Amino acid sequence: MITELIASLFSDLEVDERFIMHRFRSTRIAMVVGMVLMVGWFTYEMLVNDIQRWDLFLIILAMAVTKVGAMIYLRVTH
Repeated sequence: MITELIASLFSDLEVDERFIMHRFRSTRIAMVVGMVLMVGWFTYEMLVNDIQRWDLFLIILAMAVTKVGAMIYLRVTH
């Protein structure tokens, strides 16, 4: 029922490659901004408060591994 409601809301929209590329670019920019903010926050906590936040470090590591893995996969397959 919910899927039919969502489909009826967006049935008039035409999705072309420009929309997909804009979505791709905005997601990429959001990822870079999020990564920079996380690294800044981790560095601030480490230098100013003398606290090592391993949860932030693991999130940064997961984001970096995902980004590099996607880059390698897309390079190999295309």
